[in-house]
Amino acid sequence: MPVSPKIIHAQTDASGEGDLVRRAASGDAEAVRQIVKTHNQRLYRLVRAVVRNNSEAEDVLQEAYLRAFTGLHAFRGTASLSTWLSRIALNTALMRLRARRRKKRTAPPFDAGTAQVISFPLVSSTDDPERIMAQRQLLHLVEEATDALPEAFRLVFVARVIEGLSVEETAALFDLPTATVKTRLHRARKLIRARIEERIGPVLIDAFPFAGARCERLTQAVLEKMGLAD
Repeated sequence: MPVSPKIIHAQTDASGEGDLVRRAASGDAEAVRQIVKTHNQRLYRLVRAVVRNNSEAEDVLQEAYLRAFTGLHAFRGTASLSTWLSRIALNTALMRLRARRRKKRTAPPFDAGTAQVISFPLVSSTDDPERIMAQRQLLHLVEEATDALPEAFRLVFVARVIEGLSVEETAALFDLPTATVKTRLHRARKLIRARIEERIGPVLIDAFPFAGARCERLTQAVLEKMGLAD
């Protein structure tokens, strides 16, 4: 019976991942670098969803990588390396959060300031600063609304919507029933939509910007067509 190309591809991927893990476990710097660069974005966002602070998320992620690479010999391949690393990162972030809460209970009140937000990459023309600014405002609203979610909803939302994990993958990552994942995602979307709708009015004032370089280009083109350009 012929073997499906998908199965061959999966076997190849698993074999390559296993070799990479063995090299990293033996101290191969290039293998460690490849693992870190491959998983950095997902792990950072998952950790950031827990601690809600950029610099602390980086610190937690470094700690998680050290835990992972120190215990890499324990990786048996029963789950993907991505899932294994994600669980370590989440556990490290949750431990940090619990430690922070214990410290907060015993420390005098203080003003923590406004939480940092994730700087998502923007795809836009570099010569259109007005549109870039409008995009940044909208992204800031989404980031702010995500940060405001209760932790249980926030983690599921980040995993499902931002990282694109399936319901089954998210359920396995957080050790939840799939029905719970679906319910939390539905609630998270409703809360985010409500918060954004509440704040969207001031942002829409600057929607469809036509100023700066874009305005100047059009003005110059009209002047040229009228024979009035310098």
